[in-house]
Amino acid sequence: MSTAMLKRMQSGAPALGVGLRQARTVDIGRAMVTAGADWLFIDMEHNSMHLDTAVQIAVAAEDAGITPVVRVPNGDYALACRVLDGGATAIVMPHVDDGEEAAAFAQACRYPPLGRRSIAAALPQLDFRSLPVPQAVAEIDARILLFPMVETKEGARHAEAIAATAGLDGILLGLGDLSIELGVPGQVGHPDVRAVVLDCIAACRRHGKWVGFGGVGDPALIKDYTDAGMHFVLMGSDLSFLMAGVAARVAMLRGTGT
Repeated sequence: MSTAMLKRMQSGAPALGVGLRQARTVDIGRAMVTAGADWLFIDMEHNSMHLDTAVQIAVAAEDAGITPVVRVPNGDYALACRVLDGGATAIVMPHVDDGEEAAAFAQACRYPPLGRRSIAAALPQLDFRSLPVPQAVAEIDARILLFPMVETKEGARHAEAIAATAGLDGILLGLGDLSIELGVPGQVGHPDVRAVVLDCIAACRRHGKWVGFGGVGDPALIKDYTDAGMHFVLMGSDLSFLMAGVAARVAMLRGTGT
């Protein structure tokens, strides 16, 4: 099982992730390993990717040595569990606003006694081995990561309770949505946004949890936030990197008159 993301964070360096908006083939994981990324952000909230495609990419990513992280729509615990059964390593739940929502997320995606997730036989995370139920439950729960997203004013107010929730592994800050909520749309380095970032870093530190962020495109600001104590960062999406690469090549060629 791939532990690239976790190993990178444990080393003290930020784990770098790439979002998938356009990619639909399983070779994307191996390509992003070669590019140097630690985790894939397989987004089922803001694109049209189907479950079957998401889990095939997740299983191939594990084999390639990059951690598959899947974001499901808010409150869709059934889909979250199906994604986990299909082979995802981590689940991101967007728009978690308080401790109760955080606890519901953990309850849905952890096995008893921590939660109420139903167990399926011979899971990909166990290489499809048939294990005694107690052993299978313990191994799966130890290997998956659950990250609620804080991206609203309400979530920011309850960051302490969210970070303290048993069964969750940290917080992913959605700074794009948060900046809109705070009345400074797109200003992800604004002092009000920065204050939430620092609050969440402190809360996660107090409770021994990981903390990461997405929604920042400026490399200098990314470094600023990681230097402040962030453990993982969503660097951008396949679409944004594709657009930037093509735009740079077009500008170069047209600039030279070719």
